[in-house]
Amino acid sequence: MSVDAHLNGLAQSLAGLRAQAPRLSRWGSVLARRLSDGGRLLAAGNGGSAAEAQHLTAELVGRFRDDRRPFSAIALCAESASVTAIGNDYGYEQVFARQVTAHARPNDVVVLLSTSGASPNLLEAVKAGRQAGAHVWAMTGPGPNPLAEAADEALCLPGDTANVQEAQLVAVHALCAAFEAALPVEERKVS
Repeated sequence: MSVDAHLNGLAQSLAGLRAQAPRLSRWGSVLARRLSDGGRLLAAGNGGSAAEAQHLTAELVGRFRDDRRPFSAIALCAESASVTAIGNDYGYEQVFARQVTAHARPNDVVVLLSTSGASPNLLEAVKAGRQAGAHVWAMTGPGPNPLAEAADEALCLPGDTANVQEAQLVAVHALCAAFEAALPVEERKVS
């Protein structure tokens, strides 16, 4: 594949993301309300999507643009001891579900990232999140797919794996921008 072909594919994925801007703005408002009220965000993905999940939680615990207090966000894929112990004892399909069961509460948001939308361990995590009463969002590649259908809400992007993953990073940053913009004034300042 040529560089031009790759960039043309990315343009297609970004056009699909632009069409989802209202959803990301709404998600940012919901996330700001839930995290300000003491909820947390749990995020997971496999491979490159795991890196995007960690990126999202780092932006919430640290900061995206604005200096503000930290918010509770855990990248389940980064819990290497838990992932390997659960995988060994219960199978890889359970590596995120058991963590969601342990950590998720009704005011929480679970964000699952997948380019295929078909990863068995993420599908099990959806079930666990819904059972815990958390709100489950999926960021996936082209829909329909099983993960998008199982989640409470989904942001499905067109394109091949690499382009979807690149556009998901933009989606993560857009979500963080919407989150910080929706925070109450008193939450935006660090004391």
